[in-house]
Amino acid sequence: MASILTHAIAAETLGVAVFGTKQPRIFWIVTAFLGMLPDADVLTFKFGVRYADMLGHRGFFHSFFWCLCVGWIVAVGYKYWTKQSIPLAGYALFFAAAMATHPLLDACTTGGLGVALFSPFDTTRYFFPWQVIAVSPIGIKQFFGEWGLRVLASECMWVWLPCAVIFIIARLSRTRTTNVGGV
Repeated sequence: MASILTHAIAAETLGVAVFGTKQPRIFWIVTAFLGMLPDADVLTFKFGVRYADMLGHRGFFHSFFWCLCVGWIVAVGYKYWTKQSIPLAGYALFFAAAMATHPLLDACTTGGLGVALFSPFDTTRYFFPWQVIAVSPIGIKQFFGEWGLRVLASECMWVWLPCAVIFIIARLSRTRTTNVGGV
């Protein structure tokens, strides 16, 4: 897996690209949370679920189907919580996509058993042909050391830098659109 911080950054970058930065604080909290949420599946280890099982790490809870289900639920809750007259389907698809950045990044990592992107319909675990992101350890103790530094260096190059470029382009294009429209 990529680190939890990188998963949040990827989801937030998608939010900036789609909506700009003019969203309520709760939107950004929810978006970051969704980017990290699939890794909550490591809790299944405590119940005897093995990594390779359908409900194991990078299994069903990393699937596009699960992202879509959670995206809809979160959009309904978000609409209720914010009392905004928002297009439910649009936010549901966005929240699903924000969450889906997680398994997509995991499919680019150098370790693990792959990601069950199409579970429960197909439990095959996939990697992308380009596995360039150093896999992050499962567990905090292992992360704070040489392994964690290698992961962060890899993520800076392959995720954070591209996210920064996307953020800058999104900001500049929105600024330019606002200036052109206001002239």
